[in-house]
Amino acid sequence: MARPAASAGVPGGRGRWNGPARCDGWEYGLVGHVSTEPAELLERHRTTLDEAVAAVRGRHFWSPYPESPSPKVYGPDAAERGQAAFEGYLGKDFPLDQPGGDDRVVTERSPYGIALGVGYPHADPDTLIAASAAALPGWRDAGPDARAGVCLEILDRLNKRSFEIAHAVQHTSGQAFVMAFQAGGPQAQDRGLEAVAYGYDLTARYAGSVRWEKPQRKGDPQVMDKRFHVVPRGVALLIGCATFPTWNSYPALFASLVTGNPVIVKPHPRAVLPLAITVAVAREVLAECGFDPDTVLLAAERPEERVAAALAVRPEVRVVDFTGSTEFGDWLEAHARQAFVNTEKAGVNAVVLDSTDAYAAMLGNLAFSLSLYSGQMCTTPQNIFVPRGGIDTDEGRKSAEEVAADLGEAVSRLLGDVGRATGILGAISGDAVLGRIEEAESLGAVVRGSAPVAHPDFADAVVRTPLIVRVDVARRDVYGREHFGPISFVIGTEDTAESLRLLRETVGERGALTAAVYSTDTGVLDDAERSALAAGVNMSANLTGQVFVNQSAAFSDYHGSGANPAATASLTDPAFVAGRFSFVQSRRPV
Repeated sequence: MARPAASAGVPGGRGRWNGPARCDGWEYGLVGHVSTEPAELLERHRTTLDEAVAAVRGRHFWSPYPESPSPKVYGPDAAERGQAAFEGYLGKDFPLDQPGGDDRVVTERSPYGIALGVGYPHADPDTLIAASAAALPGWRDAGPDARAGVCLEILDRLNKRSFEIAHAVQHTSGQAFVMAFQAGGPQAQDRGLEAVAYGYDLTARYAGSVRWEKPQRKGDPQVMDKRFHVVPRGVALLIGCATFPTWNSYPALFASLVTGNPVIVKPHPRAVLPLAITVAVAREVLAECGFDPDTVLLAAERPEERVAAALAVRPEVRVVDFTGSTEFGDWLEAHARQAFVNTEKAGVNAVVLDSTDAYAAMLGNLAFSLSLYSGQMCTTPQNIFVPRGGIDTDEGRKSAEEVAADLGEAVSRLLGDVGRATGILGAISGDAVLGRIEEAESLGAVVRGSAPVAHPDFADAVVRTPLIVRVDVARRDVYGREHFGPISFVIGTEDTAESLRLLRETVGERGALTAAVYSTDTGVLDDAERSALAAGVNMSANLTGQVFVNQSAAFSDYHGSGANPAATASLTDPAFVAGRFSFVQSRRPV
């Protein structure tokens, strides 16, 4: 289907509807238009919203967005249309009309070696702030129902464009295609919907107006009319990451929007396209519904500009969301004092091995966790603590050296087929990861070296297998810091008690998004859970099947806790949303 031109009064443009606010429901790949008032969008998507609210309260499995890229689910030609849409962007200016966008920046390169060359509008911070601030009153005054309806419509349209977004995520982040489709598409949309559910529940569950009457012992009662308003904090700044541009961004984007805050989306220079598509979809829905499309803006930058730092400290910016390095996350927390700041930073994710009755399955599960997306996940295990005396297994006693060697062999078996290997590993997202692999090889005894893999479809793709290094427990300087990428350390400890102590201490010092334990002893499992609670890290126990410590399920699992240095917030919980708005009341005597 032809993409609408970016012009006045058209999706993606900056025009305004002169008549009553209406939403012309243009749907990607579908024929026909459905006109409706903005508030009626909520009723169109009411079942989805109600079930999402029920899911976050009950923490059970639920998803409205199928994660299978099957033609039976998304349509027989959805894959071809999505790829064609992606390829239509290459070497051209991205079709996004927004303030100050006359200049263009080109910053992306595909880890798979294909040329991207997409140009994005470049605007200075003053222009972006002014446009976003001007959009705030209309979006604030829309009310919770209209805002939720618009957010749900944006998510619905994004879901219909999941193949297009998947190619964009794959060729900016380096994820393999299936992972890019699932994590960059439906699973990211789940997380966005989760934020909408929390935001709507928090803002709409209370009365918006009431006639208040207080009986008096003598005379007439005191009677007042009271109105309660959801007041957003102000302009929100979303700073995206290079590895999961949509998954890590959608919770913040939709949490801010549903609570009334306009959003400036600042992508990582290496991963702009997925968020540019997202911004374009959001702007087209907003414009069609009569809202200022500048409620959502793209802030593309040149790598040296530090636009995020400039925007984050502006007094108009009252919400900041960031995923990335500890250094910049700490800087934001220290300097963006006027804002509600949420950061997800680096961590040292830990696994404690005590015993197992499924040794081969344990190794297979860990091998996949270390290999998935070449370890370029904030949830990938880094430190594997094993008692030097070994662990009891269903295959007999295994020494720490044997465990390390067997884990290396499990990785080799998993990645023995090139097609399967590249489907799991994806590609290396940047040169810094390669540098860390080279550095880590000299930090201990290499159990399994990292090796290049030739990709069967992309000759210039940079693919590496995981590196496993055995280090002494005394080398806290090594395993006590993050080594982002396909790098893991096997650390021999005195016993499981020391392993748990080191888990608490390293997580307490540097943070972690995940922790795991393997044991057949319920007492050890209880001790591990207490250690995780003390460290403020989410714990998984005895994963041997198709659930992996890297993964978290929307509506059920909390991603991060906000209780250790790796993150100040959890994706997603009430605290992540509630800091974006206040209740302000007015009252009048009757």
